[in-house]
Amino acid sequence: MSLINKMLQDLDARGTPEGRGDAAGIRSVPERERGLPRALVFGGAAGLTAAAIALGWVYLKRPPVPPVLVNVASNPVPVPVPVPVAVAPAPVASALAAEPKPAFQAEEAAPVPARVRSAEVRRITEKAVKPAAAPVLKTPVPAASERILDGKQVTPQQRVENEYRRALAQLQDGRVSDAMLALQQTLQLDPRHQGARETLVRLLLEAQRPDEAARQLQLSLALDPKQPAQAMMLARLQLDKANGGAAALDTLMRSLPYAADSGEYQAFLAGVLQREQRYREASEHYQLALQAAPDNSVWWMGLGIALQADNHPAQARQAYERAKSLQTLSPQLQAFVERKLVQLTASPAK
Repeated sequence: MSLINKMLQDLDARGTPEGRGDAAGIRSVPERERGLPRALVFGGAAGLTAAAIALGWVYLKRPPVPPVLVNVASNPVPVPVPVPVAVAPAPVASALAAEPKPAFQAEEAAPVPARVRSAEVRRITEKAVKPAAAPVLKTPVPAASERILDGKQVTPQQRVENEYRRALAQLQDGRVSDAMLALQQTLQLDPRHQGARETLVRLLLEAQRPDEAARQLQLSLALDPKQPAQAMMLARLQLDKANGGAAALDTLMRSLPYAADSGEYQAFLAGVLQREQRYREASEHYQLALQAAPDNSVWWMGLGIALQADNHPAQARQAYERAKSLQTLSPQLQAFVERKLVQLTASPAK
């Protein structure tokens, strides 16, 4: 208000008669030479003063307006529609973690133009959702038929052989129980592994566990009957049972088609048939066996027994004489053959 008061005082001083400036050698300007009348000048000054007072009043009485604070973090960020990608989400998380996060404070934030703010938010969002292309490591995935062992791919067959070798190593170290468990594990992986099956059967027989050995042989022959040696082993175990001849014959007959050229198999089958008093069939299989080994004195003796029981004494005498002449029988069997020859000589020939 001091500026306005001074203006009013100056105007008032200039308008008084003492202030016209008639003295000091300054000539008064005639009334007609002045550009504006004095009343008009005072009126204009009064109007300016009133306008200044009104503007000052409005300026001083207006309510304080708080500063407009813009928080970029509070603005909604347009999130693009997720696009399926072939890479794992780990790189996205890494990009988000690596992107510096601006810390906005409401008290310190300055107004940011909307256009700049939108561009910055879009840049951050696109960079987080679509990170730079990262190299995709194509690690070879083992097939379903393979496993990883000590960093190497192992096929099922290699696993079987590894387990079998482990069983043999344990057996060599005298750890029979552990070896039997490893052999059973080998057979679980490959039931047709004959080496593991035969080794396990032998260990079971040595441990006086014939029933378990017979069960292992039956499982093996059920999977593959083309195993004459196992069929003969199972038949021997079955013959040790009461009335086990029928079971032994059934076992041998099922594997016979795969042992037609085996003299040993034919002779063993002939002996079981003879035990079951099926002498004619027994003599036939003895003759088949002797075709493979004509100098086997024991088989000639067996043929003589079958022929004599089947009422063929002449043919039986010939078989006994052949067995005796080979001179390969044990003393007990040699004496047995001689007694049979005496019987056949004393009885009338048919």
